[in-house]
Amino acid sequence: MFVDEVEIKVIAGTGGDGCTAFRREKYVAMGGPYGGNGGHGGDVIFQVDQGLHTLLDLRYQKIIKAAKGENGKGKNQNGKNAPDLVVKVPQGTVITDIDTGFIIGDLKDKDSKVVVAKGGRGGRGNTAFKTQTNPAPNFSENGEEGEEKILKVEVKMIADVGLVGLPSVGKSTIISCVSKSKPKIAAYHFTTLSPNLGVTKATDGRSFVLADLPGLIEGASEGEGLGDKFLRHIERTKVIAHVIDMSGSEMRDPYEDYILINKELEKFNAKLLKKPQIIIANKMDIASAKNNLIEFKKKINDSTIPIYEISAITNQGLEKVIDALADLVDKTKDMPLYDENQYESHVLYKFKKEEPYTIEKEESDLWVIKGKEIEKLFKMTKFSSEEGMLRFAKKLKRMGIDDKLEELGAKSGDQVRILDFYFDYRN
Repeated sequence: MFVDEVEIKVIAGTGGDGCTAFRREKYVAMGGPYGGNGGHGGDVIFQVDQGLHTLLDLRYQKIIKAAKGENGKGKNQNGKNAPDLVVKVPQGTVITDIDTGFIIGDLKDKDSKVVVAKGGRGGRGNTAFKTQTNPAPNFSENGEEGEEKILKVEVKMIADVGLVGLPSVGKSTIISCVSKSKPKIAAYHFTTLSPNLGVTKATDGRSFVLADLPGLIEGASEGEGLGDKFLRHIERTKVIAHVIDMSGSEMRDPYEDYILINKELEKFNAKLLKKPQIIIANKMDIASAKNNLIEFKKKINDSTIPIYEISAITNQGLEKVIDALADLVDKTKDMPLYDENQYESHVLYKFKKEEPYTIEKEESDLWVIKGKEIEKLFKMTKFSSEEGMLRFAKKLKRMGIDDKLEELGAKSGDQVRILDFYFDYRN
């Protein structure tokens, strides 16, 4: 089954918890803290596997979760880092963060890989908090949570030339004649239900990859027929080859077919019209094709787009087309699929720095504190020890939260909520 788009949730591994321990050997005076740090949580990595051509393996995996780092131990033993979780995907896979809309990775090269979710760091053991003023800290940290994202994963096939056209114009016949690809061919529309790739050779031995895309119809860019599902596969091609039924055997005007397809390409992605194009006038063995071609050339009025006459069914003219396509592929450079500002790694944050927290009053005596920094600090604090709680309270005070609550009118006895936990406010 050909699956070229899935939506999945990825969760990187949480860091291991730090350990609270002390040296207690008989002959070691003033042993002090002895707890090790937790290990790093596993990253989630997407990596190209050239043996894959579909996302079928991911279709039924709604959640992909990496392992947690090992907890720290006594005797200053740090926990092991969790192994990274490597997810194999086909070459040409694009990963997009649904929440932000930014592209995390475009795996267009055969050895490409990208970290889509980073594991959390391990919590520090009590040894790490030893200072001159506190030589025996009795607290440690929980591990940091790993990143959690909802991703759109889609395959955009790697091909040099894309064959486009309405249904039943002969695209599948052409690719079956010039390569070892064996697509389904029949006398009805939409026999091709998934893109077909074929490696074809010019007469001088040069080879390139040809993609036969399912037939487009009017409205394809908006979801009609199969077009919107497979138009993405033409985005990577260097050259677009319009296959047109010049005989008009489907009672259509060849020129109108050509205009219609170009309009759908433009609606889907305006960059597609900047790619080099050729026109393959197919079914020239039918009597009406010659006159239709004459009229077509009058209407097109564009000498920059070459027109090649062929009959795929009789194998006439195909060698000339393949040689011309090989020349065009050789001299055409790859166009970048995305602009730099669409990538997550290239985003420049030039705006006002985000506040570390916000405080809102939800009820007459309930104050809600939100913010990534605050929530991260809360989750990594072990409230099982009094020193851990005091450290958390001091950090809130240093961040100005106590003063801000007083400024907003909080009174002793009011409740303060962080995530799902409630505290009593004391001023």
